[in-house]
Amino acid sequence: MKLTFGSDQSDIEKIRDFAKWPLEIGEGKLGGINDGETVIDIPDDILINDPHDPIGSLIDFFPGDEVEYLSSDSICQYKFVHDKFDANLYSPDVLNGLKVSGLPNHKLVLKIDVLVMLLRNIDQKNGLCNGTRLQVISLGKRIIEARIISETNIGNRTFIPRMSLTPSEKKIPFKFRRSQSPLAVCFAITINKSQGQSLSKVGLFLKHPVFSHGQLYVALSRVQSIDGLKLLILDNDGRVTNKTSNVVYKEVFGNL
Repeated sequence: MKLTFGSDQSDIEKIRDFAKWPLEIGEGKLGGINDGETVIDIPDDILINDPHDPIGSLIDFFPGDEVEYLSSDSICQYKFVHDKFDANLYSPDVLNGLKVSGLPNHKLVLKIDVLVMLLRNIDQKNGLCNGTRLQVISLGKRIIEARIISETNIGNRTFIPRMSLTPSEKKIPFKFRRSQSPLAVCFAITINKSQGQSLSKVGLFLKHPVFSHGQLYVALSRVQSIDGLKLLILDNDGRVTNKTSNVVYKEVFGNL
């Protein structure tokens, strides 16, 4: 029901066929009925099979034009920690190269649909808090439109502007100001953190197999169609494989 909502009638049948596969995994029916941990085969058409650069092939599954955002950095002249501090020693290039916890980097490279994390509390009432994850919808010259995909207000659209930010890191012997969108790219999230999300594309990297009930089902059911799903699975020797573990304990369904 979640996958077909808002879809064209021509796509609904294809979506329903795809939905049967993760359901069989979630119910422990794929590859024969099992109760506990079993090994299943993954279809070749959704596998990353490149033995030379599998991570690169997984990244290439997410195409799109990059948009680069550069910050404007400057010294806070009135907040010197040391009286003899010489601001001329710190050129804009030096300030641009500083990477401080809780502060966006000087260079922020984004694509449409990429996942990002908010680094500041902007609007707590509407779910825009430090740590909130969002998915980029559009990229303007001075503002970024994104959809909330975690915590409260999931699905709401919002606009993230450039902000003037000052780090609180005490190890730096001076104060400086960075004007940048308070975002960091979320290169990956855990399967458990992905619960409740519905995404257009999912790249699942199984360096190690799942280990808890229903974990594989949760990962595979985040995507809206089979065209938006790719799996990279490695065996114990680090080689690409088409087999992975599925964990389903039937006693969980006993009292439903």
